[in-house]
Amino acid sequence: MAQHRVDARYRHFRHPSGGHARRRPGPGPVGPELVEQVIDEGAQRAFGPWADAAALEQAAIVLTELDGEQGAASGRAAQALVEQVARLWENGWQPADVVHVARRQWTQRVGRLAAAVVTREARTSHAEERAPAEWREQLAALPTVPAAGPAVLSAWRGSEELTAVQAWQDALRLLGYLRSLRGGLQPLCPPPSQWGRAAAAPRPAPSAAVDAKVLGRVRALLAKAESTDFPEEAEALTAKAQDLMTRHAIDAAVVGAAAGARLAEQVRARRLHVDNPYGEAKVHLLDGVGAANGVRVVWTSAYGIATVVGLPTDLQLVEVLFTSLLVQATRAVSAAAPGHTGVKAFRRAFLLSYAVRIRERLADSQQQAHAAAADVYGTALVPVLQQRSEAVREVFTELFPQVVTKRTSPVDPQGWRAGRAAADEADLGTGGLRRR
Repeated sequence: MAQHRVDARYRHFRHPSGGHARRRPGPGPVGPELVEQVIDEGAQRAFGPWADAAALEQAAIVLTELDGEQGAASGRAAQALVEQVARLWENGWQPADVVHVARRQWTQRVGRLAAAVVTREARTSHAEERAPAEWREQLAALPTVPAAGPAVLSAWRGSEELTAVQAWQDALRLLGYLRSLRGGLQPLCPPPSQWGRAAAAPRPAPSAAVDAKVLGRVRALLAKAESTDFPEEAEALTAKAQDLMTRHAIDAAVVGAAAGARLAEQVRARRLHVDNPYGEAKVHLLDGVGAANGVRVVWTSAYGIATVVGLPTDLQLVEVLFTSLLVQATRAVSAAAPGHTGVKAFRRAFLLSYAVRIRERLADSQQQAHAAAADVYGTALVPVLQQRSEAVREVFTELFPQVVTKRTSPVDPQGWRAGRAAADEADLGTGGLRRR
């Protein structure tokens, strides 16, 4: 009787081309072809030109029936998701990228499903033993998943407390979206097909890497600056953090030059994931911080992914400072926006203006830091900074031989003025920034 109910429902599930989907004649066990067909067609209905909410729900209902006690449909869907992320790896994608775009396109819940699938794929491919260090670090940082075995979908569903139909709709959304990601990302490390049987040897630690204790102190200072309600205290804390980072970075540059290290070999690229809303404005802020620290930024707007290229010290400084300034900007725009008509336009203009003014302030800080460092190191500092800038340019050009500069569209004038005023109040620190 259950099989007849499945067939009756499936008979009315239409193929995206407009024709009726094939119905398996007669009662009997559910065949894998039927399961796979419903999954494939449901994924097409979940995302893309054939998207249809009603058809997606119908597919989820059918799959709930087809799954049965043995979880045959769940197992096949999990396999399809694992196979899809494995294909993405060969096109330059990395674990954190997949989780980010899934969350950005859909919801945090779908992002956690993506994390569960990525973890399952890593267990299947033994990535935790074979992958490069940066890949393993991303796997370790993924959201905790309830299980990474074959029952990954049912385990995720249980952790989210979803009905079977809700879970199937999310799974089909994720599969449909991942299949749409046909374009690749610039490879930043070897894909799985190039990994050996054993774990890849970690890259030599660059001489300019930020000392863990220094970085910990900087993050603690910035966290206090972001949490305080007293501007004077926040300014003092951020100034102390900035001065600490500036002194450490310039000292590392001089030490590295004295050791004769080849700087181009130390340059790294990493991705920062920028969430909606106002991703364009946020990446302008990131670019301003990067420009003052010798870091190049490329924005892939379709995925909300920024690639930053620079030396390790600079990359870490850019990330922590950008994060801190973004917290300050978000707080400032939330305080300024109420009462304005066209809140979205106001917020966008505010954040863009904030980013422009921060860039100007960082440029001033950079000049002050250079002058202070020159008093310590003399004329020897100039060629050191030039060599660092050239090394970053060399690697950046190799990774991104063709980039396009895009102008922003007109903005709300009230938001622009308010954003500039807020940027004047942002805590950068008297220590300033350095190097381009």
